[in-house]
Amino acid sequence: MLEYRTHTCQELRAQNAGQRVKLSGWIHRKRNLGNLCFIDLRDHYGITQCVVDSASDLFKKIEEIRVESVITVDGLAVMRESVNKNMPTGDIEVKVDGIEIHSLADVLPIQVFGDDNAPEDLRLKYRFLDLRREKIHNNIILRSKVINRIRELMIEQGFLEYQTPILTASSPEGARDFLVPSRLNPGKFYALPQSPQQFKQLLMVSGFDKYFQIAPCFRDEDPRADRSPGEFYQLDIEMSFANQEDVFQVIEKTMGSVFNEFSNGKKVDQAPFIRIAFNDAMLKYGSDKPDLRNPLIIQNATSFFNNSGFGVYDAKVENREEIRAIVLKGCGEKPRSFFDKLDGFAKAEGFGGMAYVALSSSGAKGIAKFFSEEKMEELKNNFVFDNGDAIVFVGGNKKLINKFAGKVRTKLGEELDLIEKDAYRMCWIVDFPFYEENEETGAVEFSHNPFSMPQGGMDALLNKNPFEILAYQYDMVCNGVELASGAVRNHKPEVMYKAFELAGYDNSVVDNKFGGMINAFKYGAPPHAGCAPGIDRTIMLLLDEPIIRDVIAFPLNGKAQDLLMQAPNEVSQQQIDDLHIKLVEIKE
Repeated sequence: MLEYRTHTCQELRAQNAGQRVKLSGWIHRKRNLGNLCFIDLRDHYGITQCVVDSASDLFKKIEEIRVESVITVDGLAVMRESVNKNMPTGDIEVKVDGIEIHSLADVLPIQVFGDDNAPEDLRLKYRFLDLRREKIHNNIILRSKVINRIRELMIEQGFLEYQTPILTASSPEGARDFLVPSRLNPGKFYALPQSPQQFKQLLMVSGFDKYFQIAPCFRDEDPRADRSPGEFYQLDIEMSFANQEDVFQVIEKTMGSVFNEFSNGKKVDQAPFIRIAFNDAMLKYGSDKPDLRNPLIIQNATSFFNNSGFGVYDAKVENREEIRAIVLKGCGEKPRSFFDKLDGFAKAEGFGGMAYVALSSSGAKGIAKFFSEEKMEELKNNFVFDNGDAIVFVGGNKKLINKFAGKVRTKLGEELDLIEKDAYRMCWIVDFPFYEENEETGAVEFSHNPFSMPQGGMDALLNKNPFEILAYQYDMVCNGVELASGAVRNHKPEVMYKAFELAGYDNSVVDNKFGGMINAFKYGAPPHAGCAPGIDRTIMLLLDEPIIRDVIAFPLNGKAQDLLMQAPNEVSQQQIDDLHIKLVEIKE
């Protein structure tokens, strides 16, 4: 017989009745009925009910053991008088005649059994207890299964997994680096990789054809609900002799299969996922991460308000501002208070208000009184807008109006309960602008990924307005969440130098920051492309978890602190001296 168990706490069934068994685990719950004491024994796999008779010498012993103590029980598996159909092991119980105590638990700071409304910081401080709770425990198990399936799918498609360095050089990739001082090279620093970007491209230059890695990435950026501070994991891929469509097929096969297999019955968009150009996404959805479960579409109404009769918006158009419209089917009978609330929302966001037209059974309302009959017909025809419907308008600065219209679209979708339930809606956002303008300085900056190939290559860089150049860059979006980001890579040194020159970097900066990669490209580099879906966000979506920390075994809190291990923490002066650095006191 095995020392600790003959079965797990999930295995025993009716056919095991009459067998002597040994189980090990944590005391999940105890119920003392006076003549009997019932113990729910839990391990990684499940729960089995055990029972100790009051006539047994073990009765007093088990009475004194707290829940979450670790024990081994010996006994006879017998049929239960009251079957529990909600438990896989609910047909049987173990009549205990032997108990071995391995570890006694103190009074618990948070509860494992049942609901526990402990504050998050307490849960993270005692994360080892939090991870015993069924929901969180199962979240981490699903994470493991998803990662394993991703590996299988990538290997099936001819990819091989390679590991890339964790200690590397700092590079301007958008977020702050985590820096590591070098003991052997005084005054110099390593950086933890924001992504394996340069290394995976170097693998392609080295002749490896299809790379993938479940890669840890590190960025010193502020947390959000869908972004963990400090570190995250991504499925990192790169392919030689591949274009944008080749990458799409691989990701659609991999991520599509994962969502199909782990969606728990929810509807999933099937490949090929729709492609939406960046500019179209910003106009129609007000976001480059559109939630396609929301059926509302934003329309450009700027031309309609050219001498429309409604002076407020006509003046906006004369002032080179733009107007957006959203048609609300079946909302023509909504009360005035509904539209007043939207108007208040717009004012609170700094957009001066929101106008509307509602075609109710009692006539046209809102700003319809400013329009002629001909203008009303134009409104109906241009915006597919009819009796019983309503339409809302927002206006503002061209650089700001799309994002605000997107907020209005989201708010309306939620308030009108239009968001599709139990569905995963996927799309690719393509044709990103290669550069963007710094709002404060007006400087040219990379908008997405500095290693991407500009559409049109060198000719576009030499002859087009930088802000009109598009890139072979793409994002995969699911339910309004950016799930993956990638690009066709710039593998030509002369094109890369020029691309960085337009963004304000001279050749020496490129050679210094990306010397390994740019030098490698000078010795024969294949066309290559890649992508990187986020592992944490994928699990978050599959589990419908609102907070990303609940799909990570040992996450940092919102202040980027590990409350369990008490990191970051102070180190000794000797350690600081060894690294040739000096701490400077910050004066308030």
